[in-house]
Amino acid sequence: MAMTISPNSLNLFSLKQPSCFTKLKPKPLVNLTKNFNSDVVGMCCLRIREALNPAIVENVEYPDHLRVRILSESLPCIQNWRGKIVVVKYGGAAMKSAELKASVVRDLVLLSCFGLRPIVVHGGGPEINALLDRLHDGLRVTDAKTMEVVSMVLVGKVNKDIVSRINCAYPGGSAVGLSGIDSGLLTARPSPNAAQLGFVGEVARVNPAILITLLNRGHIPVIASVAADESGQAYNINADTVAGEVAMALGAERLILMTDVAGILEAGSLVKKMDVKGVKKMMEEGKVGGGMIPKVECCVGAVCEGVKTASIIDGRLQHSLLHEIISFHGVGSGTTITC
Repeated sequence: MAMTISPNSLNLFSLKQPSCFTKLKPKPLVNLTKNFNSDVVGMCCLRIREALNPAIVENVEYPDHLRVRILSESLPCIQNWRGKIVVVKYGGAAMKSAELKASVVRDLVLLSCFGLRPIVVHGGGPEINALLDRLHDGLRVTDAKTMEVVSMVLVGKVNKDIVSRINCAYPGGSAVGLSGIDSGLLTARPSPNAAQLGFVGEVARVNPAILITLLNRGHIPVIASVAADESGQAYNINADTVAGEVAMALGAERLILMTDVAGILEAGSLVKKMDVKGVKKMMEEGKVGGGMIPKVECCVGAVCEGVKTASIIDGRLQHSLLHEIISFHGVGSGTTITC
């Protein structure tokens, strides 16, 4: 017996709609056979999202049999990822929009409930961007006074906001906020361009003991990219770099960098998957530049040091993180780099 997915069965018309929609008589959108697969469901959902306002789709109540079938077909993917560590660099547009913030939090909690072990590394977001507008090759220039602001905003405000959202938004969410200074998680050293960049540092060493403890107790660590050197001097460190170093130290299954671009582009087209050799060639040819340089470098460094895959995804899309992980083909919405 075939089942029919219609606007009525999806409750799309049960929401408050403009008059031009409420007068329409619901008609079947898609007719799926009994043995439909995940690709068909995915295409159906994608077309619905494209056709309707995302805010409306977020409130759709899918029929029980469709939810059960999708979850059932997702089981192999969930089993494959269960217990695996995924390091997510959270930043860009996903930290600005209320809808995208909620989307990321929901994805993280869901992945944790599925048995994955996510770790979040974040930068300063719009709060610091409004204060630090001097850039040098994608790295912020940070003098002594600015470093105080970075520490206060990054650790005291942005970090706690993310932790609070995870802990309060959905049952099952349990996050713990950290900076690189806490428990000696990160040891910093000055950047080679310290004279130009000020207190912008690099990661000299990672001590993942506190992260392992938190993960084993079912928590989601949320790390602010501030660390101190051996003398106690604090440094602002590029969050992409921190995410890559943490992923390497833990032998993570995957590193995911959320950004404001679709991924790595070549001749205007998105490159879905490439190996380290191909990425290095693009960099040598000058096809990767500016703020993408540290992102690509940390992805390459991570996969060369044992991280299975590293991805650069478009954080401007709702649930881009979930789509990247729960992908039946191993490649999600952005660019995936393998060794």
